[in-house]
Amino acid sequence: MQLIILFGPPAVGKMTIGRALEKRTGLKLFHNHMTIELVVPFFDFGTEAHNHLVRLFRWSIFESVAKSDLKGLIFTFVWAFGLDSEEAYVDEIVQVFKDVDADIFYVELEADLAERLRRNKTEERLRDKPTKRDTKASEKILLEHEATYRFNSYENEFKRPNYLKINNTHLSPEEVATRIIAHFGLS
Repeated sequence: MQLIILFGPPAVGKMTIGRALEKRTGLKLFHNHMTIELVVPFFDFGTEAHNHLVRLFRWSIFESVAKSDLKGLIFTFVWAFGLDSEEAYVDEIVQVFKDVDADIFYVELEADLAERLRRNKTEERLRDKPTKRDTKASEKILLEHEATYRFNSYENEFKRPNYLKINNTHLSPEEVATRIIAHFGLS
């Protein structure tokens, strides 16, 4: 069993790179918007009910995958550094997979803001993330969050084992997937 936590700022390419990894590794992709988009028709993003249900669905999937005969999971996540609650959330996820002796890999993505703003409007993103289809509102939120949170680690800050940081501003998803597979020796 393997768990890849693919994290970075909004519109950095986590879902697209996750898909490239899924095709080449046999791990299942679970991108964070799968649960967000499921719940939004019922409860607005960020409300207590929305957050509760997203966490419940994600938790059920993590536990079910960990207990299954699947090869593993690629989970995408926007990690706000400096918030203890974010670190604790990742620790909880990781523990579910450590309990079944899974190998855990951390891949941090970063890209220039201009490139992320361009990616925020791509056809694939808008197709798979309905909450991003109002691109003016989505861009406004992206910029507000950029000013409020820190979505990439500082140099030498990230101390967990099996870690790789990639600036994918000028790389294709396939190139990034190739680097991840080679770095960790994934098959």
